[in-house]
Amino acid sequence: MASEAERTFQRFAVFGESSSSGTEMNNKNFSKLCKDCGIMDGKMVTSTDVDIVFSKVKAKNARTITFQQFQEAMKELGQKRFKGKSLDEALENIYKLMEGKDPATTGVTKATTVGGVSRLTDTSKYTGTHKERFDESGKGKGIAGREDVTDNSGYVSGYKGAGTYDKKGSN
Repeated sequence: MASEAERTFQRFAVFGESSSSGTEMNNKNFSKLCKDCGIMDGKMVTSTDVDIVFSKVKAKNARTITFQQFQEAMKELGQKRFKGKSLDEALENIYKLMEGKDPATTGVTKATTVGGVSRLTDTSKYTGTHKERFDESGKGKGIAGREDVTDNSGYVSGYKGAGTYDKKGSN
């Protein structure tokens, strides 16, 4: 059971921490784990309880906890969350809540296309000079779509025989 809890601990320990090895967890990720796994329920266990337990189990001047300290924290939170159960039973229930959980990314900002925004970003409805800036698929043409590219061939725009002049034959 502890190996599954350890894997969950590691997944949350590295979440948002590119330099983390997964062996230590900071308070932010500890709180996220408690919230995402349902350990923090807002009634028996609140965010304040989670912060207090984190501070209690970590070393005096440390900012992170190891898996051993994490297990101590889970024992404390287990007793608060599952009142009236034995220490081992409460810890087992906590580990069951954690089983197979990954850090959730709900509430993460996504591009929105509601209401007027979808009309404004639909390039097929563009008119005038703005229409020239995008191809049929809606991909931008870059500088060619924003500027008039001048033809420096030396021919007048309506001339049909452009490119037929032969330099060698003339004297």
